[in-house]
Amino acid sequence: MNDITKSVDDAENPHDTNPHQRRIKSFVLRAGRMTTGQQRGWDECWPNWGLSLESGTEGFLNAFPEQAPRVLEIGYGMGHSLVTMASQESDKHFIGIEVHRPGVGSLLNEARLAGISNLRSYCDDAVEVLKQCVPDGSLSRVQIYFPDPWHKKRHNKRRLIQPEFIQMIRPKLAIGGVVHLATDWENYAEQMLEVMNAAEGYDNQDKENGYSPRPDFRPLTKFEKRGQRLGHGVWDLLFTRLS
Repeated sequence: MNDITKSVDDAENPHDTNPHQRRIKSFVLRAGRMTTGQQRGWDECWPNWGLSLESGTEGFLNAFPEQAPRVLEIGYGMGHSLVTMASQESDKHFIGIEVHRPGVGSLLNEARLAGISNLRSYCDDAVEVLKQCVPDGSLSRVQIYFPDPWHKKRHNKRRLIQPEFIQMIRPKLAIGGVVHLATDWENYAEQMLEVMNAAEGYDNQDKENGYSPRPDFRPLTKFEKRGQRLGHGVWDLLFTRLS
């Protein structure tokens, strides 16, 4: 199906009478047909495991019946690795954000099949979720894995990892909380490293201010394993909030 509804190009409409109030989006919202499993995940699990902007900080804080460290993943795709992490780290609460409804349906269906309950999801723009729903100091980790590289140079400004976005995340982390980024696009990795090393209030866990080894808690995806066989690189960055 064709890309419809929102487009990142809306932010650069030359006929916009008030362009300063618009924001360049890092995603294109695509309309896609759900599989049977994705639809079942949405229909059966969204009422209990889905979170909405309208619920604000109260919905975020009351998403789970008990207290535990909270991990936020932005842009989880089909959600397979996030489900794996939630099953392996049952002492934590995981909250995902994904704009594509089939991906949310996939995540919820996989969580249902795995029998896990420490996972919730938004189906919305991460910037708005951070602004409207996530209280300051409430996260132990924020993870962004393989975001769209927008590989054409003229589109680099659409990349999610920018100084303003990283500073939007910082107050949401508890002191000592971690931002974990990963990409398989070398040019984007270089930009990420430049942005993060220059970011106020963060400390690179790599003592030489470079890339970190992949931590055990980040599962290898099928795509990543295939890339490794072909000699493709993957770069992980881990930064701790200091202030």
